[in-house]
Amino acid sequence: MIEAAMIWNEPNNKSHWDPQIDPEWQLFANMSTLAADAIAALNPNLTKVLGGISPIDPAFMGRMKDYGVLDHMDAVAVHGFPLDWNLWQIDEWPDKIEEIRSVTHLPIWVSEVGVSTFGAEEVQLWGLKRTAELLKGKVERCQWYSLYDLPQEWEATTRHREAEGSSYYRHYHMGILRQDGRPKLALEEFARHTPEFGLVQWFHFEDPRLEEAVAWMKRLGVKSVRTGLSWADRFRPDALDWFDRQMFALADFDVTVTFCFTPEHRGLAPHHTSAPLVAEEFAEFCCEMVDRYAPRQHFAPSQSASAPERVILSTTRPMGPRE
Repeated sequence: MIEAAMIWNEPNNKSHWDPQIDPEWQLFANMSTLAADAIAALNPNLTKVLGGISPIDPAFMGRMKDYGVLDHMDAVAVHGFPLDWNLWQIDEWPDKIEEIRSVTHLPIWVSEVGVSTFGAEEVQLWGLKRTAELLKGKVERCQWYSLYDLPQEWEATTRHREAEGSSYYRHYHMGILRQDGRPKLALEEFARHTPEFGLVQWFHFEDPRLEEAVAWMKRLGVKSVRTGLSWADRFRPDALDWFDRQMFALADFDVTVTFCFTPEHRGLAPHHTSAPLVAEEFAEFCCEMVDRYAPRQHFAPSQSASAPERVILSTTRPMGPRE
C-alpha cells in the first residue's frame, strides 16, 4: 500500500524540527539515517525520500550530504510556496531546482507546491497554471498542496500561530476544494495536469473527509498521493484501526507516506518538533508501518521450466484489516 517512505517533513523548518534542541541537525541526521537503513532492511524495494525541505536551501541539503544522510536515500524533496510564504518569485522555480541538483545527483521531488486563495481564487488559478508550466517534466515528481482547505476549527501545524499574522491564515486556504467540499476555480485546471501532478492531503486522526477525498482524487484522475502517518498518533487509543482505515482507503493510489511528529513523552522536549530521546524508536515506528503496509515480497523461480513467471512464496506476515 506504500510506494515510498518519506522520512520526516520539512526538517529545516522550525514548525517541524526544533533547531534549538538540534542546531546543527546532527540528531536529525542520525535519526533519519537509522530510519532509512531500517526501512531498507525490511523492504529494499521501497523508495526512501528525505523529507521535503522548506525553505529550499542548498546549504541544508549540503549539510545532509556531508553527514552521509543522502547516501541512505533514493530521492530528496523540496517544498515551495512563492506566492504565499517564500521570499522568491514563482518564475525562480527552475533556479531553485538547479540549486539542489548542484548538491546531489538524487532524483528531486517537489512534494509540496501550492497557492492559497487567501486573497482571491484567481490567484490560485493563475499560480497553478504557471507552476505547471515551470515544473511539469522538470522534476521527477510534483505534488500539489492540497485537496481540501484546512477546517477553520482545526489548528494549523506551525509554531507561531496567530503571531504570524496573515501568513498563519493562509494555511486555511490551500485547497482546491473549500472546507465544505465545494470546488474552487482551480479545480478543473488541476484535472488538466493529472496524472503528472499528484496531490498532497494530510488526514487528521479519524478524519471524516477520508472517503470523500478518495472519491474526489479518483474523479480528478490522480495517481500519486502523499499523506502522513504520525508517530505521535501511534500512542492514541485505536491508532492502528485508524491507520488501517486510511491506508486501505488509499490502496488504489501510488502512496508516499511521510513518517513524522515526535510523541511528546518520547521527545527531548515535550513537543512534536523535538528530536526523540531514543532515535531508534522512530526507526522502529517506521518499520512497524512498513511491515504493516508495504511488507517485502519474497520471490523464487517457478518450478515449471517452460514458464518464465515468478511466484510469490511468502510475505513478511499476513495482514488483516485490524489487529
